[in-house]
Amino acid sequence: MKHYERLLLENKSWAKVKVQEDPQFFERLVNIQRPDFLWIGCSDSRVPPDQITQTQPGEIFIHRNVANLVVHTDLNMLSVLQYAVEVLEVKHVIVCGHYGCGGVKAAMSRHSFGIINKWLRNIKDVYRLNAQEIDVLPTEEERVNRLIELNIKHQVLNLAETSIIQASWKKFNRPYLHGWVYDLHDGLLKPISEMPPNTPLPYPIYQFDNL
Repeated sequence: MKHYERLLLENKSWAKVKVQEDPQFFERLVNIQRPDFLWIGCSDSRVPPDQITQTQPGEIFIHRNVANLVVHTDLNMLSVLQYAVEVLEVKHVIVCGHYGCGGVKAAMSRHSFGIINKWLRNIKDVYRLNAQEIDVLPTEEERVNRLIELNIKHQVLNLAETSIIQASWKKFNRPYLHGWVYDLHDGLLKPISEMPPNTPLPYPIYQFDNL
């Protein structure tokens, strides 16, 4: 059997079990999608959002990229964010990274990785801004993991800067923003950052009275 054929067989088995457990399971999913959460996570296959949070289909809206970045020029991420906030009306947006992240490790090196260098530039900027705190740590693992935590905080701040979040905070007093890190060693999520609606930013940004 080819590897991809196993996935198709597992899908059939999963669908059959779901219908046996709950005959209306798929009918409900077709008719409505009202998740409370948007998850912006890393593409790493070891960090499946629904499994580590035990959420069911329809309960969490998901966007993933290398090293869980919120980049203001990333139309893919911004489109997901806008749909989640304005249409789905999510109550919480979670940025979740994980310790030992390969993207962060790569960003801390001096190697060239081709096209991904342009993406890693965003993490290198976080490193540059926090180099004094990071470089004094005694081991590479500690330095990488600290940058992972600081990167999550930075991405949560990037979220708060977007006109999408600012407008929703002003009009609807939602969503809450959260930054978490997942530990592959024990499977636990660690809260790193939290921004309730209308949290003042550390610097002025454009006003969005007309949005």
